[in-house]
Amino acid sequence: MDQTTLNFLVVGASFALYFGIAIWARAGSTSEFYAAGRGVNPVVNGMATAADWMSAASFISMAGLIAFVGYSNSTFLMGWTGGYVLMAMLLAPYLRKFGKYTVPEFVGDRYYSNAARVVAVICLIVISVTYVIGQMTGAGVAFSRFLEVSSTTGLITASGVVFVYAVLGGMKGITYTQVAQYIVLIIAYTIPAVFISLQLTGNPIPGLGLFGTMAEGQAGAGQPLLVTLNGLLTDLGFNEYTSGNTPWLMALFTLSLMIGTAGLPHVIIRFFTVPKVADARWSAGWALVFIALLYLTAPAVGAMARLNITTQFWPQGVEGDAVSIETIQTDPAYNWMLTWQATGLLGWEDKNGDGLIQYYNENGAGMADIAAARGWAGNELTNFNRDILVLANPEIANLPGWVIALIAAGGIAAALSTAAGLLLAISSAVSHDLIKSVINPNISEKGELLAARVSMAGAIVLATYLGLNPPGFAAQVVALAFGLAAATLFPTLMMGIFSKRMNAEGATWGMIAGLAVTCLYLFTYLGWFFIPGTNMLANNADNWILGIPPTHFGPIGALINFGVAYVVSSMTAAPPQHIQDLVESVRIPRGAGAAINK
Repeated sequence: MDQTTLNFLVVGASFALYFGIAIWARAGSTSEFYAAGRGVNPVVNGMATAADWMSAASFISMAGLIAFVGYSNSTFLMGWTGGYVLMAMLLAPYLRKFGKYTVPEFVGDRYYSNAARVVAVICLIVISVTYVIGQMTGAGVAFSRFLEVSSTTGLITASGVVFVYAVLGGMKGITYTQVAQYIVLIIAYTIPAVFISLQLTGNPIPGLGLFGTMAEGQAGAGQPLLVTLNGLLTDLGFNEYTSGNTPWLMALFTLSLMIGTAGLPHVIIRFFTVPKVADARWSAGWALVFIALLYLTAPAVGAMARLNITTQFWPQGVEGDAVSIETIQTDPAYNWMLTWQATGLLGWEDKNGDGLIQYYNENGAGMADIAAARGWAGNELTNFNRDILVLANPEIANLPGWVIALIAAGGIAAALSTAAGLLLAISSAVSHDLIKSVINPNISEKGELLAARVSMAGAIVLATYLGLNPPGFAAQVVALAFGLAAATLFPTLMMGIFSKRMNAEGATWGMIAGLAVTCLYLFTYLGWFFIPGTNMLANNADNWILGIPPTHFGPIGALINFGVAYVVSSMTAAPPQHIQDLVESVRIPRGAGAAINK
């Protein structure tokens, strides 16, 4: 059986599973559509939350960014997992006790203001749409390679699949679909990693293999893997894999991802699906366990893939000749390069006409002299999209065809699971917090359910369109969404729970200030609404304010939000007494108010 047929069979079987679950768990009420009837077991919810969380950014893109940057990009791991600790300790149990369906509903009721509710809806939509661009980007990459279609066709296919099971099942269907998707993606991620770790180090546990020694028969046999990788990279003009970046920028980015995680609406609404307050905290704990299975493996996947790729370009070592074009075209071990070249995500050029492809950092220290001495005319690996690394990993390591098919299903599952959660958050905000709560309070439950499904369909169309021209790799786009969540919803939720003095005016203007300043900073360097060519300044360190990249700006926006909210609140009337009493009761995470659909 050829690889394409095998890919179609495995991916098709996973789609059939998702559709079957959606039909079985079809939502018949708004409670089931928004919160799965509040009957989800904490372990099940933890697994669904992990799938909701481990998006295309985690599965497809994160290891690629770690592989090509090294230790500095461990901030993705620290920030995203640390954010869950914040969420479990500071937000989840209190928001569950409040007994509502959505984040804007909490904001509207806590701050006794439809204006605050509408601003929260706008923030949620901006965050979720930015986030879902990354998911659609990842889905397009996976489909374009493994189903051998264009990335545009891949995006449309992914959108159709999400439409069927998300619109049909709502939160109830999505929850159980995400459990299945977690099982698919974690198996798909770990099995290739185990194979590759065994090949390189003889250790079946990738996290231990990363710090182990190279196996017999491998280049650098007997010395630590990271030492081998560092030596290989520095010989080619790259930084050491284990070297770090500017410490304060690493800390700033980690903080942005942490507080952004705690403010993500599509993750927060998962804690509204459990029966009790204590279950919300347990759900967060279980989610961390399930997430850790992938996140403890990702650094090893990145490092080992970088070693394999570099070794393939220099099969006799850096002192020998680079791989020849003839070898790439005829050796089955290099078939992965030809198949990924066809997608437009991998490219090379024989600049000096010697029939070889030299891969090195032409801007590295001393490399100009080495290149001149050896007749190199520049780095000839002209394109390597970071998002392909995890998906290409089994092919690079010459693993069996069924493993390649499995990684295809896993990558698609990761993108679709998070996309579904994000689209549900958007549709819930539009139907429940705008239409039901502001525009037409007398709408029937059937009408509200129809509005939710229509708004989700509209969100899918918008996400598909924006996914065609993303402003970066999947993980980089997702990092922008975290910055937006950090600057808008996180401060508002924190002040709503822990400050009785924070009033509607303060919260509303704080969100507006955080959103406006952060969006302006992002659009300045990445283009208005991320449209290519509309940026006002080039996105490089020379133009960044205080050297802060757009992906790191979240904590600055959060400080502005907190500051504006505090100043405005102190200059205006205190909240009504019943709101202050409500805040006091919410702080005691015992018992849970029944869901109130009003």
